[in-house]
Amino acid sequence: MTLILNDLPALHWALAGLGIAGITLALLLIGNRRLGVSSGFEDVCSLALSAPYFRRSAVVSGRQWRLPLLCGLVIGGFLSAVLGGGWQPTWDLGMFDAAIGLGPAGKLAGMFVAGLRVGIGARLGGGRPAGHGIFGLANFERASLITTITFVAAGIVTTQIVYRVIFPLAGL
Repeated sequence: MTLILNDLPALHWALAGLGIAGITLALLLIGNRRLGVSSGFEDVCSLALSAPYFRRSAVVSGRQWRLPLLCGLVIGGFLSAVLGGGWQPTWDLGMFDAAIGLGPAGKLAGMFVAGLRVGIGARLGGGRPAGHGIFGLANFERASLITTITFVAAGIVTTQIVYRVIFPLAGL
């Protein structure tokens, strides 16, 4: 299988799994911390906002590792794009554009609303799908099992609606 952007061969899935497992175990065993990227948004907000919510010890105590993790994710993504042959933004959403065709303003509004929904869902669900699926399931947490099953089921339902209802209505 090749990567979508550059037709480069993908790394073996087991290498990524070993890396994620190593980080998860190191955080748990060394720092007694959970791997959480959605919590990093609170860290970033706590740098600029003085609201009591962002001054909680749960937020402030994680800065030493969460902020470098967030920076590493951004820098790693940038380096991956540059070393993989480059990256350039696109508004083209392929079949979805042909079916819906919102235009740039509609896409921006949709991304904004989707981002809000992801943020609200992450707070209501106690984290994002990756955190529940990786760390929560690794700790045999019942709530993470239920949440992960819900995320997967919602993804399946959404995919079926898009491919079996929306695309056929648009003649695709």
